[in-house]
Amino acid sequence: MKPRMTPRLPLSPRPLPFPFPRFLPLALAWSASRGLTLWLLLQDDRAPLGVGGIAREVHELYARWYGVLADGAFPAGDRLWQYPPGAGPVLLSPGLLPGLTYFQAFVTLTLATDLLVTVVLARVGTRPGRSLRGAALWTAALPLLLHIPLARYDVQVTAFAVISLLTLSRSTRACGVFAALGALVKVWPALTLIGTPRGRTTREAWTSAAVTAGVLLLALAALFRDPFDFLRQQGGRGVQIESLGGTALSFARHAGWPGRVGYRFGAMEFTGPYVSSVAAVSLALTVTAFGALLLWRLRARHWTPATPYDAALGAVLLFTVTSRVISPQYLVWLLGLAAVCLTSRQTTQRPVAALITAAAAVSTLAYPVLYDDVVACTWTGSLLMLARNGLLVTAAGLSFHRLWTAAARPEGSEGPTPSEPAHRQRDLPDRTASAT
Repeated sequence: MKPRMTPRLPLSPRPLPFPFPRFLPLALAWSASRGLTLWLLLQDDRAPLGVGGIAREVHELYARWYGVLADGAFPAGDRLWQYPPGAGPVLLSPGLLPGLTYFQAFVTLTLATDLLVTVVLARVGTRPGRSLRGAALWTAALPLLLHIPLARYDVQVTAFAVISLLTLSRSTRACGVFAALGALVKVWPALTLIGTPRGRTTREAWTSAAVTAGVLLLALAALFRDPFDFLRQQGGRGVQIESLGGTALSFARHAGWPGRVGYRFGAMEFTGPYVSSVAAVSLALTVTAFGALLLWRLRARHWTPATPYDAALGAVLLFTVTSRVISPQYLVWLLGLAAVCLTSRQTTQRPVAALITAAAAVSTLAYPVLYDDVVACTWTGSLLMLARNGLLVTAAGLSFHRLWTAAARPEGSEGPTPSEPAHRQRDLPDRTASAT
């Protein structure tokens, strides 16, 4: 008699830790779009779209600074060096890739960082209460700036800010560390901490950022000479033609204003009567924006898991539109922060993200496509800058309005408040104590 065999049940396949098939369209879109921007970068000398020379900043300026930094010093006395000391290691990083020219290594690292941001946004987008719209926005909107992101190190800076915000729910200390790393490269990532929930979360994140910044500054001061020389160069900045004040001066030229456009401090700036007054107004608006953000934080009574993201975007928008300089690569920052906002289904910034995307498209028309018109202050150039900056101002105003409205809900309204561990309820573990 044959023994009775127990039927074997088919083994269920293990779930993939990362659902690759779901991200295949995103991966294809990223590969195609980055391939196109890389091709444009390689054709830069032929100026396929407007003015050329976009890659010159890496070929000439970054490569020259690399030589100075490799000798253990920051570019002291260089009027174009206007960056915090954390920019030094970023500009030295291409030296880690042997066998490549500085330009090749820089572009390779920038593409790798771009891919890292995409993967992080996509991975976070699969969590409960999250969305893949953030990864989709970053993938689709960054190429609107053509090959500019590949020839600047703003993608690397944006990566620090993106990771800082997205690690807040898992580790407040890590959030502070990444914010400090970004702030040491370009100051603006410090604003990613403006919306941390009051109480223990804020204390831990801000303390971590302060300690990290202090330790790294001491290390850089010990390893390099003249780490703070950049502060002397910042004070001489004027009014860039692409800034909000520059747009006003551009139209003033059509009304007979005798000012001129010249290359100063690494950008095309206005010189002439009243330029210093316009710069002073920009500074006053920046101070006002800081005051408005501080007031929002003091009066906010309602926090959601998306509030830190929304606050970071609103803060950077306000400081961008009030700045004396609004370079095209600043849109990289805004797109990265908008993408972080869209990873949360509770964000208030969806229309703001749409406005930023539109501004990126118009910005590309202004530079590089029709940059000669912008420099010459023709009607075409002036109207382009009015459209781009008008979109950014609208986005900044709308962002702050929606941020203020969402945070001003009564204590008894539906949804979490600063004193509630709201993040713990939505796959965003937070250890916030009672509001202070």
